[in-house]
Amino acid sequence: MGTTRRAYESGHMPKCLVVVDDTAEADRAIYYASRWAARHHGGIVTLRVIENEDRNQQWLGVADIMRAEAEEEANVALDKAAARAGTLAIVPQRVIREGTPSEQIVGAIETDADIVLLVLAASTGAEGPGPIITAIAAMAGGFPIPVTVVPGGLSDAEIDALS
Repeated sequence: MGTTRRAYESGHMPKCLVVVDDTAEADRAIYYASRWAARHHGGIVTLRVIENEDRNQQWLGVADIMRAEAEEEANVALDKAAARAGTLAIVPQRVIREGTPSEQIVGAIETDADIVLLVLAASTGAEGPGPIITAIAAMAGGFPIPVTVVPGGLSDAEIDALS
């Protein structure tokens, strides 16, 4: 993981990466990241990962339909995230990648040398913080950038007080 971060060099801007999924707590990560971006004169990159593990078993036409539906769902989710970030005058970059979430998160970070922070939100459920946080925590010692985990139960006012 050798990409040198360049966010604070001339002509660059620090960005945080936010994974946009269908969980309720994803809104918490988007809101926190937007507050961070506004405070640091930076930006955010919203990432939607399309998991494609089942498509290899399908016929080509069915796989194409599944991909188109997944891309449509991804764009709807990214539109919603952009609207949420827009409440703080932040216009996020949008990235859609296919594969496993942890690999695609690292891939997005390696692709953009201006990303300096990954923002995730933890589930409030008894089943644990969520699969992405669990996967990232397993790589924590070798992860290329800092990770902020926002508690999923925080209100906007609580996030405002922290960011």
